[in-house]
Amino acid sequence: MTLAYLACALFAALGFYLGCRHQRLWPLGEGHARLAHWAGWGFSLLSLVAAIRLLGVWAGVFSALTALMLVLVLLPYLDGWRQLRKGAADVG
Repeated sequence: MTLAYLACALFAALGFYLGCRHQRLWPLGEGHARLAHWAGWGFSLLSLVAAIRLLGVWAGVFSALTALMLVLVLLPYLDGWRQLRKGAADVG
């Protein structure tokens, strides 16, 4: 169950990040960005439910949100690192 809420938090963060028009990790069309954003909301809800079932209400809420925030912080750094490896000069 721990892996379930962590994986859902990862997919939720990916959905939110890939739905942003400023990301270059995986360019999406306008129609897919909305779908990615909705998938982010769905996976964040699944992550929250799984963490609450495993840890209880407050510990589950804080654990699921902490995992989501960690991935949301790391994704822009991963994106920038990939752009630097490609030789992009306008990262940052």
